Amino acid sequence: MNLSKQLINWYTDNKRDLPWRNTTNPYFIWLSEIILQQTQVAQGLPYYNKFTSHFPTVFDLAKAEEQEVLKLWQGLGYYSRARNLHASAKYIVTEMNGKFPDTFDDILKLKGVGDYTASAIASICFNKATAVVDGNVYRALSRIYGIDTPINTGKGFKEFKQLAQQLIDKKQPATFNQAIMEFGARLCKPKNPDCNSCPFNTKCIALQKNMISDLPVKLKKTKVAKKHFNFIVVLSADNKTYLEQRKGSGIWQNLYQFPLVETDKEATILTIKKEIETLGFIKEKQVDLSLYNEAVIIHKLSHQHLYTKFWILTIDKKLSNGILIDTIEEYPVPILIGNFIENFNF
Repeated sequence: MNLSKQLINWYTDNKRDLPWRNTTNPYFIWLSEIILQQTQVAQGLPYYNKFTSHFPTVFDLAKAEEQEVLKLWQGLGYYSRARNLHASAKYIVTEMNGKFPDTFDDILKLKGVGDYTASAIASICFNKATAVVDGNVYRALSRIYGIDTPINTGKGFKEFKQLAQQLIDKKQPATFNQAIMEFGARLCKPKNPDCNSCPFNTKCIALQKNMISDLPVKLKKTKVAKKHFNFIVVLSADNKTYLEQRKGSGIWQNLYQFPLVETDKEATILTIKKEIETLGFIKEKQVDLSLYNEAVIIHKLSHQHLYTKFWILTIDKKLSNGILIDTIEEYPVPILIGNFIENFNF
């Protein structure tokens, strides 16, 4: 099976016209690959355009404030990508004089860059024959070759990496890598793949054995945690509210949120009133508190589900340590908070 040639021929006829396919500038390719981690093209494209417009060079990104980067990233999720992107831009500018690393090993040293991203950049920008292995590649190869090794294991990664490396067209590695990713995204989709149009439908083992829905194999994840979040939205007499910045590690690190009360189970208004006294930023004992959303908002993350309530706390005094409500959209916030801000009539 001359998979490489067939794949490249299919790609030549069917590839989408995407902005990062019209350049070999490593900054733009790196930016696109980081954005497209955990993100589909339709969602990632507007962010790519925003970032290249705001930060046309790695120097522009490096000198930006983190809050500006996070605000631009808002809504895309997995915010560590934005923080790592910013940190690596600073490293490239300060330690490498703005010259992007040009070998797989050196690209791999960048914060937030793994085997897949380093392989993509090395092949597309520097013509290195380093095969990419991502979800699309796992899916395509596991089905075509009937491989049932779990993909989220060390053994699985090694097996699929070796196979992809054997298949890559060493004369045009960039085209091959982009072709196999496009193939997985467009034809060999997770659900309802277009097997009728597939150039490998007469040779695909999964299709022959009716195993399409069984491949690729992935070991079950650990149990998703269930948490109860209660955000306290303060409205003061001087048209202010209160935001706090999340510190330490975590997916929302350095983003802003309304004061948070986390409870073991769905909270009542009495529970929240007691908890407010411990937060410290409100001195009054008597407060006007009401629940904004009667139906709990369930925000699903990869490792936890957040059962969320927003509580409106109105005070008839000035809020000395608050922010003007008119400036609230300047702060980078998680999409859960951003959706509330957009929908709430301040």
